[in-house]
Amino acid sequence: MEYISTRNKSLNFSFKDVFLQGLAPDGGLFIPKKIKQYSENELKNIAKLNYTGLTKEILSKFCGKDLEEKELENIIKKSYSNFSTKDVVNLKKIGKISLVELFHGPTLAFKDIAMQPIGNIYEKFIKVDNKKINIIVATSGDTGSAAIAGLNGKSNINVFVLHPDNKISKVQRRLMTTVDSKNIFNIAVKGNFDDCQRLVKDMFADKNFREKINMSGVNSINWARIVFQIVYYFFIGLKFLNKPISFSVPTGNFGDVYAGYIAKKMGLPIKKLIVATNENDILSRVINSGEYKPSKTKPSISPSMDIQVASNFERLLYDVVGKNDLKVKSLMDKLKNEGGYSLNKKEISHIKNDFSASTISDRSTKETLKRVYEENQVLIDPHTATAFKSAEVHSTGEEMLVLGTAHPCKFPEAVKGATGVEPKIPESIKNILNKQESYATLDDNIDVVKNHILERINES
Repeated sequence: MEYISTRNKSLNFSFKDVFLQGLAPDGGLFIPKKIKQYSENELKNIAKLNYTGLTKEILSKFCGKDLEEKELENIIKKSYSNFSTKDVVNLKKIGKISLVELFHGPTLAFKDIAMQPIGNIYEKFIKVDNKKINIIVATSGDTGSAAIAGLNGKSNINVFVLHPDNKISKVQRRLMTTVDSKNIFNIAVKGNFDDCQRLVKDMFADKNFREKINMSGVNSINWARIVFQIVYYFFIGLKFLNKPISFSVPTGNFGDVYAGYIAKKMGLPIKKLIVATNENDILSRVINSGEYKPSKTKPSISPSMDIQVASNFERLLYDVVGKNDLKVKSLMDKLKNEGGYSLNKKEISHIKNDFSASTISDRSTKETLKRVYEENQVLIDPHTATAFKSAEVHSTGEEMLVLGTAHPCKFPEAVKGATGVEPKIPESIKNILNKQESYATLDDNIDVVKNHILERINES
């Protein structure tokens, strides 16, 4: 399996390269040269597989010879053995909506579905190369804890997690900062998630620093994250082969909904992918108007989506501009130097073939949380609520599948404020409420963050 960069399709990489590097050397994102397309009969056949079997089937189409069949099978089984539901994900009917529960992993968020196997793949690749690596990741709330849960205690791996100071929920923070492990380092950055993401990208762009620390990353820009997320679109979508379906997805960085786009390209018959954003609506704006122009990040009750620079959109952009890598580079340079870019009518039309989008305000999110509880006695988290509302806005009678991306207990203040009911915290994570936290608070300054990381590496 060969991969290229969105900014230079003459560069060739293996799955292992893509996995360990995270970001392409030219600053672009990795994408596969070719994508497997399933026929109607093939879809019927793979619909018979359980979740782990389907994961092995889908992953084998992307990892080439870098992971042997038995190795892949063992990694998948080990990775999902600690999920609280047999099939990794659950499907629950709420009125006319089908809720896809993706939060049954160790940190109660959809990120676990990718991060658990990714942690085990790192262990496999590092064991072969016998190298110590330093993983640096930015989080808007859930990626960090999922990365820590997947990589905690792994030999020859250090994990540095940057989160925006005071801009994630207490439960999200404590899932990261109460982990007492010698290879885990938490950093609260005095800024927002976009600042954290920029710092990580700048570190990747610094060739000397990147090579000096043998740097890797597990943000949603890592292609392996996308691949593992493709699986649950297939697993759920294959249950509805005889009727039209659409997925409504809460998203900030465009990674989760982009996985649905790849599933559709692979042959899964999806009518529409509905992008649900909060008032940080860069994705809604670019899909509806063609303008990609980040503005100031607004704090919301769905903090994991408080993002203005949706990194994964570059992958879709590559297709939208006709796989023209030079144009992608030009537009990304324009974003960096001029603060934004605009797509033409043809390019907007291309996006709208597959995507719809809407902006859901905090007020509407709260109303949805309250209504869903009062009508169905079901608590959902505020991110899921944005997708629930978007599904209602865009429904045209098809089976509407809403991705439930986090357990409501991760956002107790927002859920209780809207419904009057405080979500119960599962026994599996209750202990984090009383544990001592450990994290450094640093200025939004690349040199300050780099020096802190280097000091921790030298101590470890």
